[in-house]
Amino acid sequence: MRVIRRILIAVVVILVAIGAFLYWGTYEEGVMAGKVIRISQKGVIFKTYEAKLGLESFGALRGTSPIAETFDFSVERGNDSLVRAIEQVALTGERVNVHFKKRYVRVPWRGNTRYFATRIERIKQE
Repeated sequence: MRVIRRILIAVVVILVAIGAFLYWGTYEEGVMAGKVIRISQKGVIFKTYEAKLGLESFGALRGTSPIAETFDFSVERGNDSLVRAIEQVALTGERVNVHFKKRYVRVPWRGNTRYFATRIERIKQE
């Protein structure tokens, strides 16, 4: 009986560790440059902020339409200053760098994508 109990506890601990890694782990970190096309709050039960960045690759992707050259990302809950900054650059049409993290899994209360903006930089016009 003790052996079975120890095996069950070990399995539960391993499953919790795997779940925590998938939920909080970061698969990729990077930067995308372009203009913010839109930012909106979406969701029926879980309200999340979703945004779209126009990459403006100027035909670098042959045979695709300009709308296909976009990057969808989410903003994690509680990051209100980042939401306001994204709204501001969306209204002005400025070119920006969006720093992001890609998570392993997508969960509905976090956002519609696996990409999450961590900060935004305005590109200085020369």
